[in-house]
Amino acid sequence: MLSLCSWKVRLALALVAVGLPNWLGAAPALDPKGVEFFESRIRPLLAEACYECHSAKGKVKGGLLLDSREAVLKGGDTGPALVPGNPDQSLIIRAVRYHDENLQMPPKGKKLSPAQVADLETWVKMGAPDPRESGGKPLDPFDVIREQTKSHWAFQPVQVPPVPKVKNSRWVQTPVDNFVLAKLEARKLQPSPPADRRTLIRRVSFDLTGLPPTPAEVDAFVADKSENAFEQLVDRLLASPHYGERWARHWLDVARYADTKGYLAGDAQRRYPFSYTYRDYVIRAFNEDLPFDRFIKEQLAADLMPLGDDKRPLAALGYLTLGRRFLNNIHDIIDDRIDVVSRGFMGLTVACARCHDHKYDPVSTKDYYSLYGVFVSTTEPEDLPLLGTLPDKKQHEEYLAEKKRREDELENFRAKEVQKALAEARKRAGDYLLAVHDAAGKERTDAAKLVQSRKLDPDVALRWKKSMDEWAKNPAHPVLGPWFAFAALPEAEFAAKAKEVVEKLSAQPVVNSLVKKALTEAVPASLKEVSERYGKLLQETDKQWAEFVEAEGKKGAKPSALPDADREALRWVLYGEGVPSNVPPNEQDLLLEGVRPRLRQLKASIDEVDAVHPGAPPRAMALRDIDRPRNARVLVRGNPGNPGPEVPRQFLEALSKSKPEPFKQGSGRLELASAIASKDNPLTARVLVNRVWLEHLGAGLVRTPSDFGV
Repeated sequence: MLSLCSWKVRLALALVAVGLPNWLGAAPALDPKGVEFFESRIRPLLAEACYECHSAKGKVKGGLLLDSREAVLKGGDTGPALVPGNPDQSLIIRAVRYHDENLQMPPKGKKLSPAQVADLETWVKMGAPDPRESGGKPLDPFDVIREQTKSHWAFQPVQVPPVPKVKNSRWVQTPVDNFVLAKLEARKLQPSPPADRRTLIRRVSFDLTGLPPTPAEVDAFVADKSENAFEQLVDRLLASPHYGERWARHWLDVARYADTKGYLAGDAQRRYPFSYTYRDYVIRAFNEDLPFDRFIKEQLAADLMPLGDDKRPLAALGYLTLGRRFLNNIHDIIDDRIDVVSRGFMGLTVACARCHDHKYDPVSTKDYYSLYGVFVSTTEPEDLPLLGTLPDKKQHEEYLAEKKRREDELENFRAKEVQKALAEARKRAGDYLLAVHDAAGKERTDAAKLVQSRKLDPDVALRWKKSMDEWAKNPAHPVLGPWFAFAALPEAEFAAKAKEVVEKLSAQPVVNSLVKKALTEAVPASLKEVSERYGKLLQETDKQWAEFVEAEGKKGAKPSALPDADREALRWVLYGEGVPSNVPPNEQDLLLEGVRPRLRQLKASIDEVDAVHPGAPPRAMALRDIDRPRNARVLVRGNPGNPGPEVPRQFLEALSKSKPEPFKQGSGRLELASAIASKDNPLTARVLVNRVWLEHLGAGLVRTPSDFGV
């Protein structure tokens, strides 16, 4: 691949290709080496040292602009800045050399290094090649790339070239040999001698099956003198199940096949339980000689094709779904799918256009987000579809029993840990009261650290804060009113003023009698002591409730409240609907932070039984279209927070004969697959042939098999 410093170099080369005049009028087109020198040495230097005072976007001193080729030629108040080809007569060179006391640039303190001065001198000697603006109008680099790549060989229609004539026609066995031999003869070289039969059978056996021939197979082939012995050998190897296993490996590498998801956050399971069904699909596709266009369509849209009773092709969708999960970042997941489709089938790096138009190939950000819209309009079903192949009945029953056992083990463990966490939250209610008070006014991070330092659950503490904020609106709350009264005391004056609070509580009939007794028997010395008394009172209530439930249960009753009203009011603080320690089922997983590793193990064991048990019915790692497919917006610079214009779901513009038609069938995956598989697509067939050539001969005709672009 051509390796130049930036798209701007390619822009200059494109100017040469389309015959635009350069900045010296009728002078010859820009030399690519000169342009590369400008882009790598001169443009960065001008931007760093000169543009602050001599560009249209900054200050303009001395009337001199250096940010376009026309401006450099025009010069400033003292005339043209340079004379192409003559550094000694160029004002810009005199200024940077610092030989003239009256002309020194950049100003003292910012003097260029000797190497930088030498670069400017070299540039002027070269004729000052400069591919910047033409006629003052900026050129769109992507338009230039689009024109430039129209003639690139990879984007030309596939044709049957004339077969070259050769002298040694007896060596030729297929038309491909003519091309090889013609190059050899042009260099007066001879082909290598034919391999002996023992070498030949070993080569073809390893090539097609990855396995060596047996001694008996070698002896039989050596002894077979028939004209079609080699042809029969190849047919036998192609018919072997090992052929599909060998060649599936090559495609699985293209498909970035794996049975795990990469690094994940939270409790997401890392194993793909049914990844093997995609592997088996690819093996079967090779062994059954599935047409390649069908192979493409099934991997992108099998769920949208009429499959009849045979649902096994649904497993082909693993091509899209078995990539990494990028911490479940949907934008990265879709980017990975665009990449595997475009590079895998067409050798085109479409994913390079996620944040900007492609720097080298005719793929715009609009193209990228057209495909993004296709994949954002899909989802992975929660219940993966069965492939229609049922296991042995007895094994299937054993699988169901084992899976239920593991699911029950997970649910029992989870329920037990939830109850343990809820009991702990009720037991430490007093600690939560104090922690919420102490964390008030702190930044969220500091508040969380305070809560954690006391070995309390941050989520439960947050629930306490919300409830306390609500209860504080009622200072006469029978249970918590006294707490708010004590909490309002300044810490330094607590001991002095607590007695007044106690006296007021004693006279208030609305205060819960149990709370009043606990707080007024002795004047508390600190708010911490108040929280401890509340904690003790609530713990006693929780114990009484447990004993009451057990006793009533033996009678066959299911109580909903304690008989004593004041005690029931305390129980309500622990068990009432919406109170902090009564966490609703949909939030209870937040209480399980300490047992996450064990939960992951138990969940993984369920996935494992799906993946390895012989009685597990195979399922497809499938996709399906969402109910309302939608177009995507261009995400400017790839930033989801900066959406740009909406683009239709459609095929790549450069590979469409005319303006591409928007996809109309659901997400558009089947239409996308048809466009990729079309005989009019110049890339797909070339890319596949090159992959086959690579795996047979060790090096592709194109040495970058997943990148056929410029």
